[in-house]
Amino acid sequence: MQYALINDLKTEPSKGLKGLCPGCGKELIAKCGKIKIHHWSHKYTKDCDSWWEPETEWHRDWKNNFPVEYREIVFKNSKNGDIHRADIHTKNRVTIEFQNSPISTEELKSREEFYPKLIWVINGLKFKGNFEFFPIPNPQDPLLDEFEFSGKVFFKKEEIINSEDLLMVYGSNHRAFENIAVSNIHFAFTWKNQHKLWFDSNVPVFIDFGHKFLYWLKKRDQILAPFWYIHVIKKSDFISKYSK
Repeated sequence: MQYALINDLKTEPSKGLKGLCPGCGKELIAKCGKIKIHHWSHKYTKDCDSWWEPETEWHRDWKNNFPVEYREIVFKNSKNGDIHRADIHTKNRVTIEFQNSPISTEELKSREEFYPKLIWVINGLKFKGNFEFFPIPNPQDPLLDEFEFSGKVFFKKEEIINSEDLLMVYGSNHRAFENIAVSNIHFAFTWKNQHKLWFDSNVPVFIDFGHKFLYWLKKRDQILAPFWYIHVIKKSDFISKYSK
């Protein structure tokens, strides 16, 4: 945790300090060693948030991009009394969760149901080398409404319906729109050992590969099969949008 309450004020950890948990009200102690990031820890019990994960420099760096009043906002589940601490919760009621560790499908769905307007930002540094990108036209371009994508290939919908040999369709139509410029922010991709969990999310998922861009995982619904692609945005634009 980045904050404890001391005299009802959100306070960052410093050696020797004690405070109270904003969620459960129990005593916290400041952990200020040389290896782990400085943080607050419950003195006698485990963290009161069952969705807690150890905070890393990556988490802290992200949270520090937002106003203090948006960080570590505590909510209580009215159904079961569970306490949950949102990484970021804005004045427009958008919740941003920075996820470094693997989570279960059950927890993914629980969080998405609990926070009405949730955005995931996931740490992609661990699997950055497993991604390969291919520039494509904007899949939402109206000029492509009658076409479907498969990898780097796109072809007419009517041929999907009428053809029994889809491999022939791929081969004969991959140049059908060669005169449409590819986008510089839309990419098809391959993801070796992909984390399939994120394709089950019903809210926006952004991958952070550690530089100035975020990679928005998006889906285009199609007749043959959904087409997943990447929409690249500036990290600074994302921060600016949700810091207001």
